[in-house]
Amino acid sequence: MDPSAYALVHGLRRTRGTLADWRANPGPVLRRWVLQSLGVAGLLLAATWLVAVLWPGGTRGGVVVAPPLVAGNAGDVVHILGHNLLVLAFHALACTTGFIAGSSLPLQAAHKTGLSRWVHERGQPFALAFVIGATLFSLTMQAYTIGRGVATVAGGLAVSPTLLLAALLPHALPELVALFLPLAAWIVASRRGDWDQLLAATFVTSALALPVLVLAAVWEVYGAPHIVTALIGRV
Repeated sequence: MDPSAYALVHGLRRTRGTLADWRANPGPVLRRWVLQSLGVAGLLLAATWLVAVLWPGGTRGGVVVAPPLVAGNAGDVVHILGHNLLVLAFHALACTTGFIAGSSLPLQAAHKTGLSRWVHERGQPFALAFVIGATLFSLTMQAYTIGRGVATVAGGLAVSPTLLLAALLPHALPELVALFLPLAAWIVASRRGDWDQLLAATFVTSALALPVLVLAAVWEVYGAPHIVTALIGRV
């Protein structure tokens, strides 16, 4: 059998077996994913708060009034959901890359020669370094961009960034946990060496994240404005 075809068949077989094992006992793996994702989300929120506190605030009244400051419409829900789906797709791609680098490439390396074998043998560390670097860059940019935005809005509303973040936390935390589920699966697999489980993890974490992201987008548009009003007054 062609090595690439063998790797594909092996990967699909392991994916089906992994999904069957998880259906029989989903609790432990889901708990590990959620705890890891919660940890990453907590770090991002802490970094966002730090940037927001240190960044100069905006001028009073210079705020674009939109969700989650005021209630929006279905178009706002679609816009927010679309942005989050792009982030989820990026994280799911990182999870899939971990499967390819950790499981598929090593199976094919033994059947390659010359430069092709060298690439397959060393593809794993390079691919994993890329995933780690891209993830850290993404988290850093998110903390910087969101933190700066929070500081600008808080300054425009003449409230503290801490209070504004507290008003946004009911939808921001579950949203971030859902977005980071694929990365959490990647972290768990890298620690345990279970690279061949990552394709199944990509499917499961994405499926779990989708309804949470839909609910978070709806809450951000229709529910969060009430929390903002209750904590900081009418915008």
